[in-house]
Parts: sequence; C-alpha cells; structure tokens
Amino acid sequence: MKKGRPMLVLAVFAGLAFLAVGALMAADVPDDILIENEGYKADIKGPVKLSHKKHSTDYGAVCTDCHHEYDGGKNVWKEGQPVKKCSACHDPQKTEGNVQKLQTAYHSNCKDCHKEHQDKNAPYKKCNDCHQKKE
Repeated sequence: MKKGRPMLVLAVFAGLAFLAVGALMAADVPDDILIENEGYKADIKGPVKLSHKKHSTDYGAVCTDCHHEYDGGKNVWKEGQPVKKCSACHDPQKTEGNVQKLQTAYHSNCKDCHKEHQDKNAPYKKCNDCHQKKE
C-alpha cells in the first residue's frame, strides 16, 4: 500500500464523521421556536413564533447572527456548542453593564436584521407582525 493512502482514507473518514455529527445536531433543532415573555414585570405582548428553519435555510441567517457568547467583546460561540436561553445572560428586568435587558436585546437583534432585509418583507414596524395574540 502506498504511504499516502492511509492518510487519505483517514481524512475522508474524518470528513464524513464531521458531516454526520453536523447533520445529527441540525436534526435536534426544532423548525419553530416560541419565544415566551417570561420574567417581565408586565407581559404586554404575546410570544413570538420564530421559524428557525426558514431563517437558517431560506433567509441565509448564520448561527452567530443570534447565538453568542462574548469574551472580551468578541463572540466566541461556535456552531455545535450548547445554546443557552437568552435570559441566561439577558435579564428581563434590567441592563447589567454591557449586557442589554432581554427585550432590548431581542428587539435590537431582530429588528435591525429585519430592517436590513426589507426587500424580503421582513416585519419590524408593527408589534403584531411578530408577536402573537396573548391568550
């Protein structure tokens, strides 16, 4: 057997294993996510139904557009790492240091991205375009 062949086989196997793990992890992500208004003093608007699949597949959003873990002002979160609830870092009641209050963080991230993609009719002007009716 030639010297380079075992390395080539190993590289192909490692690549296939990497793709298989990525596919399995993607399968764990629900198509739709319901963002609840938990922890607010007053729950004025209903929850937001986010189509995770549409955002990632149809709209071209990448994971780090929403998911983050900041260290020294840099997002060090990598695809495949655990995803925390936004409220794990963003307090619903108050801004703490450089960390925005939860509602501000949602609105800044979502509305800013939607403004950039107006051509796709991304809602950002009216609350009810994103928020469902309260039950």
